[in-house]
Amino acid sequence: MSERPRLASRERFLMRDALPGGLPFGEDIRLGLTSRPKSIPPRYFYDPLGSALFTAICELPEYTITRAETEILRGSAAAMARMFAAPARVVELGSGDSRKSSLLLEALLERQPALTYVPIDVDAGVLESSARELLASNPSLTIEAVCADFRDIAELLTPASGRTVALFLGSTIGNLDPPAAASLLRNIRRILARGDVLLLGADLRKPKEILEPAYNDALGVTAAFNLNLLTRINRELGGHFDVAKFAHRAFFNEEASRIEMHLASRERQSISIDALRLDVHFEAGETIHTENSYKYTDGDIDTLAREGGFDVQQRWRDAGMSFTDVLMVAR
Repeated sequence: MSERPRLASRERFLMRDALPGGLPFGEDIRLGLTSRPKSIPPRYFYDPLGSALFTAICELPEYTITRAETEILRGSAAAMARMFAAPARVVELGSGDSRKSSLLLEALLERQPALTYVPIDVDAGVLESSARELLASNPSLTIEAVCADFRDIAELLTPASGRTVALFLGSTIGNLDPPAAASLLRNIRRILARGDVLLLGADLRKPKEILEPAYNDALGVTAAFNLNLLTRINRELGGHFDVAKFAHRAFFNEEASRIEMHLASRERQSISIDALRLDVHFEAGETIHTENSYKYTDGDIDTLAREGGFDVQQRWRDAGMSFTDVLMVAR
């Protein structure tokens, strides 16, 4: 197997900014806080502090998702790489720090001389820092990062001449309701050729006695992560939220099979947001719905794959049977 010439890191990294105007933060906050019930899209958790808090959440003893998926990937990356069949590129939605995907990239580069990695994330700083680490340890890797909302993937990328592997890890799919999740898979399918594959991570349904502590950790890191949304509104939009007057709430909705996260007003109050020229009224106990995290059965995943234009080929689970990575083939 011939080796690709080893280029300097700067020659192997390109980043395209597909968020020239940034995310429509103010527009979405206005829409969400004037709706009934009130809500804020979870993508706005991830300002620099929010990203750091989420990294801390992933290390908490109560939060098992990251450890479970890392266990799967450490044990099965080589087998997955064989099934990927020498792709020309790996596209990752919501790549974050790329720690888990790096296990797959390294396994692929042990089998082939070169690879292009296309991480998509809204945080340009995280894309740059993770790229530096990956390029330093993988001299045959080229990175074409895209700073964008991964929901726009069908507008960002087109099918490649060689094989493509798409990665959507960490159960981020669970933040979308079932119709939106199926729509996203259809958009992923649009950038793939028939026979290309998607590796999807999904948190499995468990008793609420196990699920709820993961979102109500003893140290209060998840609460800080949730409340940071209000701090961000204050900083970026001239909001006047007193964060101490709101409380983190997270619970398992059995009927919908999802964890719900909310911010609950501790009292009746009105909040002004200067940049939006908006006053928002809260009754005591009224909440802002900030996130859903759907939990899946194998049947749920089969349905999602079918609606998205894929067939399930292989499943992997951690030793605790709490998480699954599912290989899907584009029809």
